[in-house]
Amino acid sequence: MKKILLLLSFCTSVAFAQETVKPTNQFSIGGKVKKGSVITMDSLKQYTIQTIGDIKITDHTGVFKHEDDKLKGILIKDVLSHTQFDVGSPKLLSTLYFVFVAADGYKVVYSSNELYNTEVGNHVYILMEKNGVKTSAMKESLQMTSMMDLKTGRRYLHNLDKIIVGMAE
Repeated sequence: MKKILLLLSFCTSVAFAQETVKPTNQFSIGGKVKKGSVITMDSLKQYTIQTIGDIKITDHTGVFKHEDDKLKGILIKDVLSHTQFDVGSPKLLSTLYFVFVAADGYKVVYSSNELYNTEVGNHVYILMEKNGVKTSAMKESLQMTSMMDLKTGRRYLHNLDKIIVGMAE
């Protein structure tokens, strides 16, 4: 009987420990910027939505998990194009990094040079449609991914909540 009560107590505490993350419909941009901003679903409509194809999602070891089809998205560089970074000279732009934070606290990091000076930056998207479903109808809205990553699941972020611009010392 004690074992059953202990097991029941453990299962109950695990169930309460898991919190449901609500889909995000906006995200903020802050940190080393001259003026913070909030990007909403409506403001995303001003950007060009590109057809970006299909992506095989893998785990951190490269093992295939699932495939997402018919992706459409907005380049993250396009969204960041209106952001003025708080740096003293253009030379310091190379010291910036971007932390993309999900509503559940998951973080993905890109360097400024990676986004603006490599081919990777031409393939990092905020998803607007996946598997024929628009972002607004997804349970994990405001997703983003890098189509160039080899292990795609590591930087496939759900429920984007904020972008923090930092500067390496």
